[in-house]
Amino acid sequence: MPQNPSVTAPVNPNQLLVVVTSLPNMEIAKSLACALVEQKIAACVQLIDGVHSIYRWEGKVCEEQEILLSAKTISSKWSEISSFIRAQHPYDLPEILAFSPAQYAQQYGEWVEAEVNSKI
Repeated sequence: MPQNPSVTAPVNPNQLLVVVTSLPNMEIAKSLACALVEQKIAACVQLIDGVHSIYRWEGKVCEEQEILLSAKTISSKWSEISSFIRAQHPYDLPEILAFSPAQYAQQYGEWVEAEVNSKI
């Protein structure tokens, strides 16, 4: 049977994935970060304070100070982590972006994979 040309090749399920979102304050960001690690959806989460965001929302230009959350996981966790963030996020339309680095230290990638797949 011919394959659908619009379907891309399957992604490596263990490929390192960096998932980014922004949050309104450190309290909410820490809570989400801890939940992601405790639920084994992410191996590591970094929070960067002092992000200055300028965006248009409902026809108005807005400016906010936000916290940038960067979670390290693997591609096979994308659906789970994006759904979890969406469910826990205080914004109506949260930014949820994912990037797969072209290069990274193999040992670090193996650690992330082991952490999110750990049964302990």
